[in-house]
Amino acid sequence: MQLNGEQLLPIGQQHAWAALTNIAVLQACMPGCESLTRTAQDSYQATINASIGPVQARFTGTIAMTDINAPDSYILRFEGNGGPTGFVRGQALVVLRPDGPDRTRLSYASSAKVDGRLAQISSRLIDAAAGAMSEKFFVAFSQQLIPASSGGAPAVAVLPPSDGFGLGSFLWAFLRRVFRAH
Repeated sequence: MQLNGEQLLPIGQQHAWAALTNIAVLQACMPGCESLTRTAQDSYQATINASIGPVQARFTGTIAMTDINAPDSYILRFEGNGGPTGFVRGQALVVLRPDGPDRTRLSYASSAKVDGRLAQISSRLIDAAAGAMSEKFFVAFSQQLIPASSGGAPAVAVLPPSDGFGLGSFLWAFLRRVFRAH
């Protein structure tokens, strides 16, 4: 499965990078994220509840940032196991580019493979769900980016998750899309 997209973020590149590497922001944005725990400098253990078409499962897995070129890009590698429901493995290239002084263009290109019962679900259903989750993630992520009151410079603020979405939502949305796509 392939998932590509682009989003315009309402903050400068340095602030966008800080948000995309902030574990609290990531967890707040990820729908269904029960936990996101740092296991090493750029590695995390995650537990996520997901409904993928007619299949519901609790996935545990790892997320790691590699090939880091701060504040421009990194590769996000992930693996998730939902027991008898199935397994997902993949990676996403995340690229940040300035788009003016207070905006950043985030683009991502990802690929993933699913196995088990997940692989039996229609790819159209998975693609549609993945797209919807990705959109929800970015809406939640954008809500996390609040202008600071001093000097008008953008800052990253962690808000309570609304409807379970946040940067964690982005990762979760991506994982859900992967699980729903195959």
